[in-house]
Amino acid sequence: MREKDIEKILVNEIRKLGGRAYKWVSPGNDGVPDRIVFFPDRPPVFVELKTETGKLSALQEVQITRLEALGQDVRVLCGLQEVKEFLEESEVKIKNENICNP
Repeated sequence: MREKDIEKILVNEIRKLGGRAYKWVSPGNDGVPDRIVFFPDRPPVFVELKTETGKLSALQEVQITRLEALGQDVRVLCGLQEVKEFLEESEVKIKNENICNP
């Protein structure tokens, strides 16, 4: 499966969970993650998508390290299975938050 197809699935499924996955384009800052994922009342998650065989470039590794040094949650998801796992994790967090905050 191509990266753009995986990205489309991520965006659609995040929307179904009540969130948004905005494309991140940062002029002058090549190598930033593909998407910034937002859910209500939760901190953002930066997501870099790859195919199952995809690899991070050196610049992507630098950008991810910079974001993590700032305390940001950055995920590198390789392939559809890892996207599904991220979506399941997000759904569980949303449900748990709703149980604790009715």
